[in-house]
Amino acid sequence: MEPNRNDSSKNNNNNPDGKKTRGRVFTMLLIAITLVLLVTGIYNAINASKYELKTFSEFLTEMEAGNLSEVEIHSDRIYYMTKDEAAKPAEEQQACYTGLPAGDHMALLERLHEMGVDGSEKIVEDNSFIMMILSYALMIGGLMLVMSLITRRMGSAGGMGDSKAKVYMEKQTGVTFKDVAGQDEAKESLQEIIDFLHNPQKYAEIGAKLPKGALLVGSPGTGKTLLAKAVAGEANVPFFSISGSDFEEMFVGVGASRVRSLFQQAAKVAPCIIFIDEIDAVGHRRDSRLGYNDQTLNQLLGEFDSNKGIVCLAATNRPEILDKALLRPGRFDRRIVVDRPNLQGRLDTLKVHTRKIKLSEDVDLKKIAQATAGAVGADLANLVNEAALRAVRHGRKAVNQEDLLVSFETVIAGTEKKNTVLSDKEKRLVAYHEVGHALVSALEKQDTPVSKITIVPHTEGALGYTLYLPEEEKFLSTKDELLTELRSLLGGRAAENVVFGTMTTGAANDIQRATALAKNMVALYGMSQELGLMAPAVVHNQYLDGQAHMDCSNETAAAVDAAVQKLLRDCYEDAVRMLTENRALLDEIAEYLLTKETISGEELMNFVRPKAEEVPEETEETSEAAVDAAVEAAESTPAEAEEPLEE
Repeated sequence: MEPNRNDSSKNNNNNPDGKKTRGRVFTMLLIAITLVLLVTGIYNAINASKYELKTFSEFLTEMEAGNLSEVEIHSDRIYYMTKDEAAKPAEEQQACYTGLPAGDHMALLERLHEMGVDGSEKIVEDNSFIMMILSYALMIGGLMLVMSLITRRMGSAGGMGDSKAKVYMEKQTGVTFKDVAGQDEAKESLQEIIDFLHNPQKYAEIGAKLPKGALLVGSPGTGKTLLAKAVAGEANVPFFSISGSDFEEMFVGVGASRVRSLFQQAAKVAPCIIFIDEIDAVGHRRDSRLGYNDQTLNQLLGEFDSNKGIVCLAATNRPEILDKALLRPGRFDRRIVVDRPNLQGRLDTLKVHTRKIKLSEDVDLKKIAQATAGAVGADLANLVNEAALRAVRHGRKAVNQEDLLVSFETVIAGTEKKNTVLSDKEKRLVAYHEVGHALVSALEKQDTPVSKITIVPHTEGALGYTLYLPEEEKFLSTKDELLTELRSLLGGRAAENVVFGTMTTGAANDIQRATALAKNMVALYGMSQELGLMAPAVVHNQYLDGQAHMDCSNETAAAVDAAVQKLLRDCYEDAVRMLTENRALLDEIAEYLLTKETISGEELMNFVRPKAEEVPEETEETSEAAVDAAVEAAESTPAEAEEPLEE
């Protein structure tokens, strides 16, 4: 019976109902103490209001004058009544009180008795000390109650150190490789992990080990999270998903506790997959100078060595800041680049996103894929959704080609500003500006360079725009092609100067893009004769903004600026020369655009082709002379280029 009684007492101690009862008793006790203190304070306040406050010196003056009738001494104050007040009716009497300084209180009493004052023979003690003790007890108890409530609330929510990861099963994610398009290389790299999870014995027989992790690297919107879910769907294993920021808390040690909790949960259902999105929030490079708390990262590194049957997938767009220990073999064994899709990848992605969209017969997804060079999966999904919304707004039951093209243009330039009315002068400026872009490009390429030219204002700040749709996707660009792009970008400002002899703010974006391109040519691509094969700039965030930052001396940076200015100036002068030589053609196309407000690239070429066919017979000799002149210029350039550097 003894053991049974002991067990029973233990059970009572661990009984949740018993804990709740004790908690209620403690709470009621605190409430009772609070009420007692409150009532006592109110009573003292009411009692004190019956007396008039005097200074101790005033009390002594009344005492020496023999004007005291009654005196009552407390531990911290003296209550007294003068003879004048005592002579009044009881309802009109006003007693006084004053503070009691430190000293011999008994001597004061004896002095009062000698003077015949009616006073207490012993000091009346009040409960101020007890009240002070109760006040401290109430304050401490209140703090304990608040902490208890916070701890209980956090415990019911899973605990401060518990993981916030959500577990997905294959049927819940509903994502497989069929839902991921345009990432064939990434899927091929992940396919082996899936096969390993399906058939671990096949790899164990040859001595191969399960990869501990794979790092998915790519620009935002390329489908890293979708790929991770597809791996879990294909492998038919539990899928834990958590963001790197969920590990971080203001309390030290909480992140490490959450890492342990996450891997403990995963170990119970292994084999499984853990996906950590934005791992750079917790896996950044350790540096004591920056004062980072590394406990979370250290715990994560340790879990790779202690857990079996768990594949950890992570995604980031900032791999350059990750700690080297996190990237070594045995942690994240593979680095899988989830890049922007190529032409075929964009076409496949559009097919995936339009599977549940009703399309009309005129839809040509290949043209849309050609127009969206550089777009990621999220961009294409948004484009398709915008096209479907436009079709509904226009009362159609299927999405047509125009819906898709207009949605693409909406992403670039915004929607049309139908209430914006330009003056005739502004319209002419915008028309010549846009035609200047397109005409320079057409004269350089001798092919349809643009898809559309419009002078209709749009919400993204564009009073007009020229839409370029490349016929083929290119992965390399020659210097001549980049120079052609520069001349085309500066063609708008050149047209303003040639026709109106002025400059407008409409060329701001063109100049920014041209400057960035020229700077890349000089500082990254080694395409300047002044600097030669030198790259004084470096790209830090390849998968985010992709901007180049100078990493050189001030003298070299000044030389880069000079080379960029020279390159832009030469291209601008070329654009001015071409538009001046073809001024009649420029005027003709601009007048046509002013009439129609929007023209296609083919309409533009209907003006350019007849002009190009009017070639004089001496063209070949002229071309040879131009080549000779270019050779002579190229031979003389190095000597001329050295002079600015010497200065």
